[in-house]
Amino acid sequence: MEQVMIKAQTLIEALPYIQKFNNKKVVVKYGGSAMLDEDLQANVIKDVALLKLIGMKPIIVHGGGKEINRWLEKIGKEAKFIDGLRVTDEETMEVAEMVLNKVNKNLVQMVEQIGVKAVGMCGKDGATMKVEKKMPNGNDIGFVGDIKQVNTGLIDTLIENDFIPVIAPIGIDDNFQTYNINADDAACAVAQAIGAEKLVFLTDIEGVYKDPADKDSLISVLTLDSADDLINDGFIGGGMLPKLKNCIEAVRNGVSRVHILDGRMEHCLLLEFFTNRGIGTAIIDNEGWLENE
Repeated sequence: MEQVMIKAQTLIEALPYIQKFNNKKVVVKYGGSAMLDEDLQANVIKDVALLKLIGMKPIIVHGGGKEINRWLEKIGKEAKFIDGLRVTDEETMEVAEMVLNKVNKNLVQMVEQIGVKAVGMCGKDGATMKVEKKMPNGNDIGFVGDIKQVNTGLIDTLIENDFIPVIAPIGIDDNFQTYNINADDAACAVAQAIGAEKLVFLTDIEGVYKDPADKDSLISVLTLDSADDLINDGFIGGGMLPKLKNCIEAVRNGVSRVHILDGRMEHCLLLEFFTNRGIGTAIIDNEGWLENE
């Protein structure tokens, strides 16, 4: 009976959050190690399906970088990166598109096995993601796109018809050339364009640390001003720097709240969304409200 009462209390604790986010759009950027472990993958998909079934409107934007690396290795091609971005020549673009489409349809299949409707797409479908060539610090890194416009028509149509859109980060330019897009960039652009209430990054770290060497320095909530200070004071580096900048940009452009979560933790989405003490790091506007206190 005690276990039953604990379960009941958990459901009651979730009630105000279910009410608050009912009918709200939520973008989940899915990548990292959580995509490689079958059990973690199943848990993430179950979490997203549950969000849908209790009245939220989730959208998945996924990566696939580690899988792309594996296939490049199979054909004897070395993966190269500049400023954290994949150098994408014509052959690499072909492999990336093949792998991302395979990952995309696998995720759709997993969602539908639970009994929730999903549709896989990429930024080429419906000209959803229009890009221009990305030139980081003047470097030509090939077919890597910088998103200049997100057309939400197809995404909106899928949501209105009760589907979960599952989006691969591939776009086209004005000449209909195919480009690879950084998945974090794609998730941010989609979240801003559709007016998402939340944007969640599933990563391979617990969140943002003031001191990465000190696990007790995890920051639960960051305002925009605090996030800017961390960057300007040199506390943030490596792969977290572009991710945090993406988070800041998303909040500044209308996304109410951005979360950085450890995708290796089982049911991290549910723990963040529906418990009084969330996990990971939340980035909010300077005047933002705190829902997980």
